[in-house]
Amino acid sequence: MRRVLRALGVALLLAASSAQAGDRLRVVASFSILADFVREIGGDRAEVTALVGANGDVHVYSPTPADARQVAEARLVVVNGLGLEGWLPRLVQSSGGKAVIVTATNSIAPLRLGSAADPHAWQSVANARIYVRNIRDALVAADPANADMFRANAERYGAALDALETEVRAAIAEIPEGRRKVISTHNAFGYFAAAYGIAFIAPSGVSTESEPGARDVAAIVSQIRAARIPAVFIENVSDPRLIERIAAETGAKVGGTLFSDALTGENGPCPTYIELVRHNIRTLTRALKG
Repeated sequence: MRRVLRALGVALLLAASSAQAGDRLRVVASFSILADFVREIGGDRAEVTALVGANGDVHVYSPTPADARQVAEARLVVVNGLGLEGWLPRLVQSSGGKAVIVTATNSIAPLRLGSAADPHAWQSVANARIYVRNIRDALVAADPANADMFRANAERYGAALDALETEVRAAIAEIPEGRRKVISTHNAFGYFAAAYGIAFIAPSGVSTESEPGARDVAAIVSQIRAARIPAVFIENVSDPRLIERIAAETGAKVGGTLFSDALTGENGPCPTYIELVRHNIRTLTRALKG
């Protein structure tokens, strides 16, 4: 009898656990940085999946049948917008789901590169606060019963972002003004440059899909020499060979790896957005202080 009661107790616990998991709000985020924002605000009331995971390149991603199933089962699909996920509208349509699409960059005034919007708005911590507000409001609308928790989580995380902003500005102040210029792989840091006063020059365009020609590379090499740019940086989602070639031709040192469009796994240096920003500012400061 004891054995039967014990087994019944275990079964009831498993059933309760399963029901609790089933009650959670299913949210699909287009890539890892957005997924981190949603997890911070949704807490244990949101079941979050990232379509493009750790170290993945959202610019060139090819959706899978498993992605369509995830979207079909989701209540919310959180996207960056600004042209970042060109593959996503077709995926949402083919999934046949009824998820609410949440554009996390709503109300952000985009920077422009020629005729295209720069989608990398999260590179400004002030913009990250707007992402958080938009995600908070979407979670509250989808699950009003947990609205207070979502708002409290957003407030707590917003305070952490305010502290991060202070940290970034203090680190930038340590870099001599004449050395605040770098080369990176593609145009992912425009919002960072506008917010914090470091000039980024990139051989590739706003997307990792674009390939610089020989003339573009030669112009970058000339610019590094003329402006005495002290460091070039590899990105975690880009092929490092181009930057290594430019460094070899100019004598500029490779200052390290910057994380632009993706987080790392839990055991990597940037498993969260806050750690990504901290890693990047430390890497820049180390290379540029001289």
